[in-house]
Amino acid sequence: MKHKNFFPIILFIIFIVIAITLWITTCKTFYLFNFIYIGSVVFIGLILLTREYRYARLFVQVGVGLYMLIYLGIILGENMQIEGFFYYLLLGVFQAAYIHYLVAKIAGPLIFGRGWCGYACWTTMILDLLPYKTPQKPRIEKLQFVRYIVFIVSFFLVAALFIFDVSNLGKVMNLMFIVGNVVYYFVGIVLAIILKDNRAFCKYICPVTVLIKPASYFSLTRIKVDKDKCINCKRCIKTCPMNVDMLNPKRKRKNGTECILCLECLKVCPKRAIKV
Repeated sequence: MKHKNFFPIILFIIFIVIAITLWITTCKTFYLFNFIYIGSVVFIGLILLTREYRYARLFVQVGVGLYMLIYLGIILGENMQIEGFFYYLLLGVFQAAYIHYLVAKIAGPLIFGRGWCGYACWTTMILDLLPYKTPQKPRIEKLQFVRYIVFIVSFFLVAALFIFDVSNLGKVMNLMFIVGNVVYYFVGIVLAIILKDNRAFCKYICPVTVLIKPASYFSLTRIKVDKDKCINCKRCIKTCPMNVDMLNPKRKRKNGTECILCLECLKVCPKRAIKV
């Protein structure tokens, strides 16, 4: 992995800068703690990853995923799903889920693509524990439109709460977060079992990908293949949970915006021809 010892440090510094900036501009110590905590977990996980620790990515998934699901979502009552982003957007308030989405899922992908999906999503934190880590069936391209429907429905659902002036919006959004996660886990697990693919939910249902994909196209962090070392065995493509054609160096490569930086392709390459 090129510059593998420096990337974790650079990413950690970025989190520190974000934490301090938000702390100063909002005068809320929460953001200082929030981003330093997440940055620290990611930093440790990446260090473990460079040392080829088997459960490095799982460490980050659990550390960040449970924090956002249990602490931010259930205990603090923040809706960290796409509905929370729409809620604060329509409310005109720059905080909580709105800031999270701007940092992690709109601006962040310009640096690390869909790395969020591979290391910090609390939905796939559970789905990745299922036995179908390598897709057993071809990707169903026609089903990808479903995520756009879920995205649009989520927006109008939140908009309806404002239009009909529903009272106790905070409690309603918290309830939506809990119910939404239950539904997501159920649908994700069922899809994984039916399609023999842990990441089926990400490919066809998840509405957050609608925001992440555009910036991911320009991501600075990309999986690349050294053509001089590659023997074209295609183990990397067969192993990739998101069906990315990393043998094609162009940004328009098949499923190019889908890479979650899980690095499974690096592990199976017999010639160590793959790098980040």
